Amino acid sequence: MSNPVKVLAFSDLHRAAPAARKLVEMSRDADLVIAAGDFTNHRKDLAGAMALLEGLKTPVVMVPGNNESEDELRAAAPEGAVVLHGQGAEVAGLRVFGLGYAVPVTPFKDWSCDLTEAQGAEMLADCGDVDMLISHSPPKGVVDVTSQGMSLGSTAVLDTIERLQPPLVVCGHIHDCWRQSAMVGKSRVVNLGPVGTWFEIEPKG
Repeated sequence: MSNPVKVLAFSDLHRAAPAARKLVEMSRDADLVIAAGDFTNHRKDLAGAMALLEGLKTPVVMVPGNNESEDELRAAAPEGAVVLHGQGAEVAGLRVFGLGYAVPVTPFKDWSCDLTEAQGAEMLADCGDVDMLISHSPPKGVVDVTSQGMSLGSTAVLDTIERLQPPLVVCGHIHDCWRQSAMVGKSRVVNLGPVGTWFEIEPKG
């Protein structure tokens, strides 16, 4: 029986310096740090956003949000960080798969990094039996409702969860649902936000 892995997870930092300082401090007690996208705003000064996270204990797994592109994040991420966008990896003994960007396409046009549902489904097709799915966008109808009552999650993400039933799914993107969680079958889905959420995960082995 493997020891549980202590995971600190967050999303949507959006260059909030006080939150970043707290996350760096909290990370000292983590076996793994998960960052589910949106480190900056409008794709500006991602390097400055990453500087706020200097000292974040590794290993760190990051996915790009819709406020930074995959290439921008790979160029700016801390040394040793694992950036996932349509890929899986084994980190700290856990099998994880990451999908960044907003799914479906947002109304933000030129600056936002978005995927259609078809593109999202194609990128999720390689996801297999994992301990955790990291998606910037929540699944459709689950922790995805805005203050105006609009459900903005992804059907591609929902379909993947229903098909694979990963024990844990972490997401962000919809700020009004930060810190909310729900179940999709056997999968626990948590919309993280920037505060930092702790999980203890037993690797499937």
